[in-house]
Amino acid sequence: MPDRPAVVVIDEVPWLAEQDSVFDGALQTAWDRLLSRRPVLLLLLGSDLHMMERLTAYDRPFYGRADNLVLGPLNPAETADALGLDAADAIDAHLVCGGLPGVLRAWPHATPALAFLEAECADPASPVFGIPESSLLAEFPAPDQARRVLEAVGGGDRTHANIASTAGGRSGAIPSGSLSPLLRKLVEEKRVLAMDQPLSTRPGKPALYRVDDSNLRLYLAILRGAQEQVRRGRPASAFRLVERRWSTWRGRAVEPLVREALELAAGEGALGWDDIGAVSGWWNRTFDPEVDLVAVDRAPVARHVRLVGSVKWLANPFDRHDMADLAGAAPQVPGFELGVTTLAVVSLSGLALDVPTDPIGLNWGPDDVIAAWRS
Repeated sequence: MPDRPAVVVIDEVPWLAEQDSVFDGALQTAWDRLLSRRPVLLLLLGSDLHMMERLTAYDRPFYGRADNLVLGPLNPAETADALGLDAADAIDAHLVCGGLPGVLRAWPHATPALAFLEAECADPASPVFGIPESSLLAEFPAPDQARRVLEAVGGGDRTHANIASTAGGRSGAIPSGSLSPLLRKLVEEKRVLAMDQPLSTRPGKPALYRVDDSNLRLYLAILRGAQEQVRRGRPASAFRLVERRWSTWRGRAVEPLVREALELAAGEGALGWDDIGAVSGWWNRTFDPEVDLVAVDRAPVARHVRLVGSVKWLANPFDRHDMADLAGAAPQVPGFELGVTTLAVVSLSGLALDVPTDPIGLNWGPDDVIAAWRS
């Protein structure tokens, strides 16, 4: 090993650790005897976050010799800057790429999402197909029960019961005793799923699950089917599939992005409250109603509900019918106080002219969502 500064990169560390039971010990020996006293930056890379964290745990040989760093995707504002898109198109692009540089490198500058997807439907090896497919194969190489659960969630099943039914086999739904720990593993260890809980001043159920990475979420919901058409030499059919499902998928997929943007803005004091600690939605067991936005002082059981709102991410504006739905649903959220809790609207296309603005205390559009990441 030379004495001049060097960078040593070892990729796919979780795979190496699985293949060689003494990998941890060999790594510790190499570091202590060869590398620790030299100007070396050692980078150990792996997508299995739980296994990477275990590498430096107290009971492992490499303990105390490294720091853990989670390298996340680009945020929506960075996606906007990279592609030169306005706020609305940048949010669409971010939902497609998930902030993954591998997809962004193939994205022509200033190209809207649907135009990009139409062009990519001519190439079955496009990164927009290949990257989520590779990620799926790397994390779940066999179509086992975990893979079926992930695919069920990606296909639109959000509740425990629906996931159990869809991911089950010929013998019926997956038993709760098997599914619950599996969902916990996919959320807490693999971090491929996210779990949303209804927020209010009372404990709420059920929890809802979603694929955390929007690029993988889009692949499981739409692009995998489109890819099959592309491989058959049918790019026009593939894009028609994308077009047909895009609006509905986008309307649901943007909600976690909006909630995170509101949390960021609240943390900067831009929402008018200094105690907002969490933003999610609210629903009851029958999902009637299902409220898109609830901002509270703490989770999962709040003391104060500060904001209740609706997300409408469609070409037509938020109209008086949407306003009536919000006004009827908001008081059903436990902790809502008339005249105290603020009503919020986050809309792609703004407010219709016939919507009264007096009851709306927060009115956001795409520019506001992007701006939350620039604070």
